[in-house]
Amino acid sequence: MAKNEANNSALKIIPLGGLHEIGKNTCLFEYDDEIILLDAGLAFPTEAMHGVNIVLPDTTYLRENRHKIKGMIVTHGHEDHIGGIAFHLKQFDIPVIYGPRLAMAMLEGKLEEAGVRDRTEIRTVLPRDVVRIGKNFLVEYIRNTHSIADSFTVAIHTPLGVVIHTGDFKIDHTPVDGEKFDLQRLAEHGEKGVLCLLSDSTNAETPGFTPSERSVYPNLERVFSQAPGRLFVTTFASSVHRINMILDIAKKQNRVVTVVGRSMLNLIAHARNLGYIKCEDNLLQPLHAVRNLPDEKVLVLTTGSQGETMAAMTRIANKEHPHIKIREGDTVVFSANPIPGNTIAVVNTIDKLMIQGAKVVYGRDKGIHVSGHGCQEEQKLMIALTRPKFFVPFHGEHRMLVKHAETAQSMGIPAENMIIIQNGDIVELTEDAIRVTGKVPSGIELVDTTSSGMVSAKVLQERQRMASEGIITIAAAIDWNGKLLAKPETHLRGVVTSVERSLLQTWVKQRIEEILTVRWTEFAPGGEAADVDWGGLQGTLERELQRSIRRELQCQPSVTLLMQIPDEPPVKVADGRRRRTRTAAQVAS
Repeated sequence: MAKNEANNSALKIIPLGGLHEIGKNTCLFEYDDEIILLDAGLAFPTEAMHGVNIVLPDTTYLRENRHKIKGMIVTHGHEDHIGGIAFHLKQFDIPVIYGPRLAMAMLEGKLEEAGVRDRTEIRTVLPRDVVRIGKNFLVEYIRNTHSIADSFTVAIHTPLGVVIHTGDFKIDHTPVDGEKFDLQRLAEHGEKGVLCLLSDSTNAETPGFTPSERSVYPNLERVFSQAPGRLFVTTFASSVHRINMILDIAKKQNRVVTVVGRSMLNLIAHARNLGYIKCEDNLLQPLHAVRNLPDEKVLVLTTGSQGETMAAMTRIANKEHPHIKIREGDTVVFSANPIPGNTIAVVNTIDKLMIQGAKVVYGRDKGIHVSGHGCQEEQKLMIALTRPKFFVPFHGEHRMLVKHAETAQSMGIPAENMIIIQNGDIVELTEDAIRVTGKVPSGIELVDTTSSGMVSAKVLQERQRMASEGIITIAAAIDWNGKLLAKPETHLRGVVTSVERSLLQTWVKQRIEEILTVRWTEFAPGGEAADVDWGGLQGTLERELQRSIRRELQCQPSVTLLMQIPDEPPVKVADGRRRRTRTAAQVAS
């Protein structure tokens, strides 16, 4: 349970993800006996997380307080903000989820696929809509600008005052879709009084302003016009504005577009249905329909801008895609910069594409990508408009949070009125003070989507050990008297050792016999065969063998014991001797 100096008159703000990291943005607000969630995102695994597909925040606190959950507010549709919702709904109900139309359309599909659509009610919101959740929270949606359409900042009205959470934002004065940041509404809140501002820190280290999304258009147009053959373009699947520009340029240059990658196909379908992407039907064609077109008439729009293992562009680079092969004359455009942690995967993908003969256009100097997050001047403008009493830098790695706090202090917010927090910190906010009073569980939960199960820390440790040190499998047959029926078989996979295998097998046999001789009576009390604790014996043998093998081999392989025992226990006959019972099949024969 959380260590917490409770103050019932305080608003508690508890981030479960998104701090000191990029991804799995999840935050909860608690007042009295009510909790609302703001976003519930995921992150992607590191190379050391073998077999893990998705990383989620630890939701122990939410599971323990599920009776307090009144609803959720979603700021926008990026995976690091909505990707965890379907998994959380398998563990606790969320009565209602409010969010923008595009995000809710994407979420509904995820919930249907996960079989949890009936665990919540989805409601869409429009700019300046105000929704009540429980008795203590009134939430207003304020249009902002970001790298995805339909993105919002939220003003949360609480009994203590207004808390503004910026969500992800930049201040784009010339947005592609014409939907401008509602700066007027922010200023109105600032005039009335904002108790606390929680603000996006992603680009806190970068001076100046983030360029408008529209600035990418002429650079993409130039690069596309210089492509002599097939044109491949990869970007974030959720970058609706970027996709709109790519489709518009393709039409102007008489190229037909084929979309490859499930997430890209889903996003475009939802965005077209809602009117966020507008193009003629004949501009988009299935892959088989463009195969006979001249190369200079084809544009392939794909996922995989971050080098994701199963994404279309990565599979193409690895020569694993069943329908697309790179050839001389192809041009590949990476209209995205690697997010932290993905750089190696991206450059490896670029190398493989170049080796196969493609010309690859990438890099910040090409002007074919801009960030969706505001730099220092935009962060200053956010503070100037909202004029908060208290300030908490959100969404970013530690150095970003520190730099954002320095920026806020330069804007006149006293150091004692701001705090840098970590995932799991319980921030208590009153009208007069802000402080950290405790902590809730704040680790990670790992998901293996191939088995639809959570990967425990023990399982992950075993996978890591097998990957780094290998595995030794021992098969042993033991009779009802605690004796080996045959010499155990020992198999090594991925284990590096100078010990001869025959010597290791002899040593394993001797060690098993020693353990059976010394400890058999622990598992066969009274000498009654029917009472043998085979499970306990197997566990003991495996632990002892693992300990001994690691000591002898000076390495840390996983050790698995496969123990075979007779099917039926022997029974006593009148003369006191034992004989084995016969199965029905044996009797019949």
